[in-house]
Amino acid sequence: MSLFRLDRPLPPPCPPNVGRATIIGALILALSTGGLSRAAGAAEDAARDPLGTWTGTLIADRGICPETRAPSTLQIEGKRIAFTPADGAHTLRGQRDATPGHFHAQLVLSDMNHKPFPMVFEGTPEGAEIHGTYGTPRCRAHVVLTRPQSHAMEHFLGH
Repeated sequence: MSLFRLDRPLPPPCPPNVGRATIIGALILALSTGGLSRAAGAAEDAARDPLGTWTGTLIADRGICPETRAPSTLQIEGKRIAFTPADGAHTLRGQRDATPGHFHAQLVLSDMNHKPFPMVFEGTPEGAEIHGTYGTPRCRAHVVLTRPQSHAMEHFLGH
């Protein structure tokens, strides 16, 4: 017995008057709407869902802060965090504190006189943002970190 019957016409591949682009667009919209609702919920409360990448630009409070020239990145994983001031060569690392909602990372370098040069980041979630303080012996700055906006749909569509 054959799976195909030749005495009946095949159904059209798409409903009448509906192009493939319309169907693909509806599918993409349905998928992206589900993803957006999760992202919007996560963005509402950084304390409840801090995992992921956060970005923001340091603003100097005092001293000489060359790290204010470019955006900085905070990456939060299950037990570890990493803060990269001005997305440069140095990354401060730390463990997530036992205190919920508190992030600490540091890196200690040596200056030209072989003295310790500590770099420290402290952060706490506030609403959909993480507010942080960055300090070195030369600089003190604050930063408001947010989740980067996703432009996946625009990249997909070629914009």
